[in-house]
Amino acid sequence: MEREPSPEGSRRALGRLLQAVLASRSEANAVFDILAVLQAEDPEEIQEAIHTCSRLFGALLERGELFVGQLPPENTVLAGSHGAMRKYKIWMRHRYHSCCSHLGELLAHPTFKVKELALKTLMKFVQLEGVHPLEKPKWEGQYLFPRTLFKIVVGSLLSPEQDHSLLLSQFREYLEFDDIRYHAMQAASDAVAQVTSQHPEVSLAFWNNAFTLLSAVSLPCQELDATNFYVKHSEPSDVWKVTHLKEHRKTFQAMWLGFLKHKLPLSLYKKVLVTMHDTILPHLAQPTLMIDFLTSACDVGGAISLLALNGLFILIHQHNLEYPDFYQKLYSLLDPSIFHVKYRARFFHLADLFLSSSHLPAYLVAAFAKRLSRLALTAPPEALLMVLPFICNLLRRHPACRVLVHRPGGAELDADPYDPEEADPAKSRALESCLWELQTLQQHYHPEVSRAASVINQALSVPEVSIAPLLELTAYEMFERELRKQPPETVPLEFIPAQGLLGRREDTCAQLFTLS
Repeated sequence: MEREPSPEGSRRALGRLLQAVLASRSEANAVFDILAVLQAEDPEEIQEAIHTCSRLFGALLERGELFVGQLPPENTVLAGSHGAMRKYKIWMRHRYHSCCSHLGELLAHPTFKVKELALKTLMKFVQLEGVHPLEKPKWEGQYLFPRTLFKIVVGSLLSPEQDHSLLLSQFREYLEFDDIRYHAMQAASDAVAQVTSQHPEVSLAFWNNAFTLLSAVSLPCQELDATNFYVKHSEPSDVWKVTHLKEHRKTFQAMWLGFLKHKLPLSLYKKVLVTMHDTILPHLAQPTLMIDFLTSACDVGGAISLLALNGLFILIHQHNLEYPDFYQKLYSLLDPSIFHVKYRARFFHLADLFLSSSHLPAYLVAAFAKRLSRLALTAPPEALLMVLPFICNLLRRHPACRVLVHRPGGAELDADPYDPEEADPAKSRALESCLWELQTLQQHYHPEVSRAASVINQALSVPEVSIAPLLELTAYEMFERELRKQPPETVPLEFIPAQGLLGRREDTCAQLFTLS
């Protein structure tokens, strides 16, 4: 019975084949034996074959033994009357393409070491092809980059079948180079367009892979350093687009717009919007082009609407975008669920940011203060400790709204002119009402809530109270905080100590009561 070859034996066999091919062109057919091992079942054999292919085609690229120019069909060349050297170069370049295709397929191998090694080898070929181009320049000084090979790499990373988040984290290190980042953005745009056009229903794995790659692209804030290239060039030219930050921003914008125009899974909407304000909008050539995506996201509801409002706020504040329904959208998000959802902290952090301007009209601020006060009647204690200072801060910023606290009368629900069902804060009549809800919360069972609500009984201090430490407060933390408090030395009792059975201190029963 024939024994399976050991990894050491396979390594020696591949080494002999490598030496034979590099030593003599007459042994070129041994390349087929090397490529066959790339399809083996043993991961260790595959890794050895990848190492061998890396050394073999790396040497052939450096020695100039691969055909340069538009590659003709293999059968046509071999049957023609071309010279032996030309036929050899064309034939070997076809083998090189087969190797790259196999390596691209290995990016989906179950063993991560195989995937990682295949990626490193492909990127090595990208670098070598850049230094030793396989296409002829059309003019002197033309910028050449192995786009065809690089598209194989990016297309394989954006697999519709497998989650490649771990492998993409390895690819992130290459994105530090200006040329790799520029062409990765272009290749990602092409891959998204190709997959979405070929598949009516795109898999979640593809969308996650695409978002992982796109979110890994980070543009520099200053003009590029032309020497930070992965593919080295002797004399970089200012004519090349890849050397200008303006071109990177245009490509970055086209990449994100091409991605966001599709119907994304709900989970991806949240991930995109969380990073929109600090990693996407600042690097777009025209940030206002995001208005369609953000306005449509506003209509989804819940956390997605809130996060979309954050992006719209930046466009309004920094890019003079007109969106008159902004605060009406924010007002519509105020419902009892905001005190119980996991994004509560982010909601109030952003709401505090949106309402920070002292130039907002009094009726608008009064509507938010009144709406929050009404919702506070059914909020849990940990949320009340955050929302009560939030309301007081609104009154500090806008003195015209303090009439809500000092208006006499109207402290009954039936006499309250505020309309909680009105969607437009301008028509809610909040400024005609008063914050009787805060007076009600002064009778809350939790002493800290009662003290927080009692702040309005006194003149509000000028400096605002920071709500940042209270945003993440939980019921468990409140309970732990109460347990850590030191009990008072004397505790008042609600009964009179016994003085004896018949009220005399000297009898025997009095001594027993004292001992007990």
